[in-house]
Amino acid sequence: MKKIIQKIFKSDQKKRKGKSKKIFIILILILTAVAGLFFALSFKKSKEADAQAKKVKTAVVTKRDISSELSSSGTISPKDTYDITSLAEGEVIEANFEEGDEVQKDQVLYRIDSSSAESQLTSANNSLERSQESYQVALDNYNDALNDYSQNTYKATETGYISSLSIKAGDKISDKTEIASVVDDSIMKIKLPFLSGEAAQIPAGSTAVLSLVDTGEQINGTVVSVGNMDVTLTGGRIVRYVTIEVQNPGGLTKDTSATATVGDFVCSMEGAFEAKLETTMKADLPAGVEVSALLVHEGDYVTKGTPVFTIESKSAAALIRTYKDALDKAQSSLESAKNSLENTQETYDNYTITAPISGKVITKSIKVGDKITKSSSGSTTLATIYDMSNYTFEMSVDELDVKSVAVGQNVSITADAVSGKTFSGTVTNVSLKSTTTDGVTNYPVTITLNDGMDDLLPGMNVDGIIVLNEANGVLTIPADALIRGNYVYVKDDTVKEANGNIPAGFREVEVKTGLINDDYVEITSGLEENQEIYVAQTTVTTSKTTGMQGGMGAPPEGGMGGSVGGAGRSGSGNNNSRSNSQGGQSRSK
Repeated sequence: MKKIIQKIFKSDQKKRKGKSKKIFIILILILTAVAGLFFALSFKKSKEADAQAKKVKTAVVTKRDISSELSSSGTISPKDTYDITSLAEGEVIEANFEEGDEVQKDQVLYRIDSSSAESQLTSANNSLERSQESYQVALDNYNDALNDYSQNTYKATETGYISSLSIKAGDKISDKTEIASVVDDSIMKIKLPFLSGEAAQIPAGSTAVLSLVDTGEQINGTVVSVGNMDVTLTGGRIVRYVTIEVQNPGGLTKDTSATATVGDFVCSMEGAFEAKLETTMKADLPAGVEVSALLVHEGDYVTKGTPVFTIESKSAAALIRTYKDALDKAQSSLESAKNSLENTQETYDNYTITAPISGKVITKSIKVGDKITKSSSGSTTLATIYDMSNYTFEMSVDELDVKSVAVGQNVSITADAVSGKTFSGTVTNVSLKSTTTDGVTNYPVTITLNDGMDDLLPGMNVDGIIVLNEANGVLTIPADALIRGNYVYVKDDTVKEANGNIPAGFREVEVKTGLINDDYVEITSGLEENQEIYVAQTTVTTSKTTGMQGGMGAPPEGGMGGSVGGAGRSGSGNNNSRSNSQGGQSRSK
């Protein structure tokens, strides 16, 4: 029994030993299979990593021409337009032009009946002439006053001997006050009768010989006048009186009598001498003055301008001021008359309407025979003129772009109505008169066309592209190669492992940028031509920001992609521009 049990045990042990050996072999096979699978997976992953590494996008630093542009739409307008209106009223009597005519600046377009204005113009001219004369008189009087009263003196207005004085120191005198009696007997005159027929033959200026009755002395004189009136003397003689003047030798008085002979003619009777001048000198003053002291005495000989008396200083100042006030008043009247004439002339000129500009007549709504009334003058358009020697249009530029726009920049222009043709223009004005809509501020920019006047018409829609900046033959990189604004990943085979966002095989380089547009960035320092650089894998997205469209590039590693991202910006560093908000889009080339 024991032997049987041992035999059975040995047999069972032999069977289990065989079974364990099979299990071990199976385990070896499984481990080998797993190791093979792991190696295969590792090999596949390595190959995929190598393949992925080979798919990194790169570009080469290249020299090229680069520009940044801004586009917008507008409507063509003539260089200048003018609506003709009238400031005068009346019947139109002339309108020698028609729609479509070319007219020149200052060409007469309309004449309106101006008969009512002509009389007003004549009256204004006459008023001005009178004011000019009055002003001249006041000016002369003022200058004379300065001369006469500048030393506080009153001067004689006659020449002769003072026979008597009518004033004394302390007297207050005014205009027409009697100052003195003046006699001038240096020249004596005598009136003698000659027979009428003989007197008619005596011309003025003839020499006369006078015989003094008391002494018989003879002196020469000159005939100064011959009367035209016949006078009958005693005995029926008809005579005319002849006036003769002689230089007073010193003894002639009004009591001296004489006869005269003129050629062969003898006077009919004797006559008495009288002084040539015997008058009363009266004050010629616009205001009263006080006599300070007399400067002449009775019997003194004075001439015009000889000081007669001194005037109290305050009186003299007030006297001169009176003349100055009169001059100021006359000047004011003269200026008023001038202004009145200018206004009347301007009103009269309004009856003739001329072309304010050269151009083509687009409309004519008033013709000969039509009447312009007060209700229509100044408001009714008589005609419209377009100056189409040049065209302009207006672009509306966003507040973020306007500082990049400057007078003189070139503009490329296309029109839907003229396909396949491009016109050129120039920025001629950047206005500061902005408009704001939905929180966005725009500025009007005026573009003047350099050509296209034969192809384009006012009112046509056009698209304009302003060349903001240009750079020729400069180093450039794709926009998506610029990382975080001023960094670039440059190819470097010595770099075996990735460093954060920098892929393996590349190193980070800081650069300085110049002109930037949608596609390219100008590099001013940091890179050299033909260097290979990393380009981010751009995912195009659409951002709705005030009329701009574009995508921002971003590398797979998480770094920032190209800093322009199709936004159409330009400039250096952070000086960027954006497309305008009228559906225009910044473009690049």
